[in-house]
Amino acid sequence: MTADIIDGKAFAAGLRARVAAQVGECRARHGLTPGLTVVLVGEDPASQVYVRNKGRQAAEAGIASNEIRLDAGTGQAELLAVVAGLNADPAVHGILVQLPLPPQIDAAAVIDAIDPAKDVDGFHVRNAGRLAVGLPAMVSCTPRGCLMLLEDQLGDLSGLDAVIVGRSNIVGKPMAQLLLGANCTVTTAHSRTRGLDAHCRRADILVAAVGRPEMIRGPWIKPGATVIDVGMNRLDAGNGKTRLVGDVCFAEAVEVAGAITPVPGGVGPMTVAVLLSNTVTAACRQAGVEVPAG
Repeated sequence: MTADIIDGKAFAAGLRARVAAQVGECRARHGLTPGLTVVLVGEDPASQVYVRNKGRQAAEAGIASNEIRLDAGTGQAELLAVVAGLNADPAVHGILVQLPLPPQIDAAAVIDAIDPAKDVDGFHVRNAGRLAVGLPAMVSCTPRGCLMLLEDQLGDLSGLDAVIVGRSNIVGKPMAQLLLGANCTVTTAHSRTRGLDAHCRRADILVAAVGRPEMIRGPWIKPGATVIDVGMNRLDAGNGKTRLVGDVCFAEAVEVAGAITPVPGGVGPMTVAVLLSNTVTAACRQAGVEVPAG
């Protein structure tokens, strides 16, 4: 068996096109242009590339995109003041403070300071709590993107056994809530789970988000399972170069799974596309208008 490759890059392109159509409808019907501001503190190269991509894709979708760049020595009080100003700006519907932050800043305090209605990353405790009890919420971008890929691949997920390897607030925990909402039977495992391989082998859906390169091996995967690899790990490829791998050993897993996301080109492109979708949702909710069908 060779698994179907789930093309997240193509799905994300389609989602961005739908977002662009939604933005056009918001402007035509309501005079509403969704606005997104990204705050970057410091000079982390990966964060700079990520922020640049967000800005470019937002502009292509017609979203009013802005960046605020702050020095690496910025203090917490200064960053919180910037967030307060964005909270008060009616033209800003989505606020994203790029992580990681420098060590002198408490990331949890910054996330808590963002207006939950403008929290397009879905990290605020109020949004996490609303998701947990099944109320409308801004949902963390990567898990929501994973769910979209799963539903596109499998259709109705009801009754399927889902195992998530990873328990972070950003991916693992919200992924579990989304899959519960889709009527899956969900197990959340992690790097210290005893008999982790046995847990993985019974999963119809396996989501790997543990942050360890190629930890999930081919024999751990149930034949025909759908594997979503959230991992983004750089390994030394020699000659001063690196290669990007996931949390799943792709070469082994592709021979067992029914479908699998590659790294790169799987989950990664979905994160920014869902961020744009969340921004449109946030803008419409704040304006008290219906989100256009997308």
